[in-house]
Amino acid sequence: MAKRDFLTLLDCSGDELSALVARSRTLKQNLGRRDHRPLLGRTAVLILALNSTRTRVAFETGMNQLGGHTIVLNPEDTQLGRGEPIEDMARVLSEMVDVIIIRTLEQAEIERFAREANVPVINAMSAKFHPCQLLADVQTFEELRGPIAGRTVAFVGDGHNMCHSYINAARQWEFNLKIACPEGYEIGRAHV
Repeated sequence: MAKRDFLTLLDCSGDELSALVARSRTLKQNLGRRDHRPLLGRTAVLILALNSTRTRVAFETGMNQLGGHTIVLNPEDTQLGRGEPIEDMARVLSEMVDVIIIRTLEQAEIERFAREANVPVINAMSAKFHPCQLLADVQTFEELRGPIAGRTVAFVGDGHNMCHSYINAARQWEFNLKIACPEGYEIGRAHV
């Protein structure tokens, strides 16, 4: 099977994203079962160029609950800050782990990692996109209000990563999106 990265919501079709949300609901329902450990024997590396309590805990807990293991690398734990090329790190980590999860400001860094890695790369957040958060938002919406397709969703905030990801989500799930950004933080003026 070919490697699949998850760098933006546009890396999957709308049907694939809906299937991911449905699968996550099933996994959530089976959390208490000791015999339900689909990631047993799998290892993820979580590279946190930007520290985040919620991101770290969410990915570590999820991997653990599904039987897997997570290795967390903060900036001081890697050679990236000391000049090691991203391409070298991606190739080396690909030999040791099953998935690479990255949170950094630079979307281009995540894309370079994905080009060189032989294992899937997941964008845990960049300044431009936040696809995993959108999966969680859509799952929550659908759990509380039913299917999101055809609905109207309001986004109020800066024109950065969440806004871009909501635009992609509206396209993929086919919902209407209304955006309100404060002056100076519009989509075209966002620093991405």
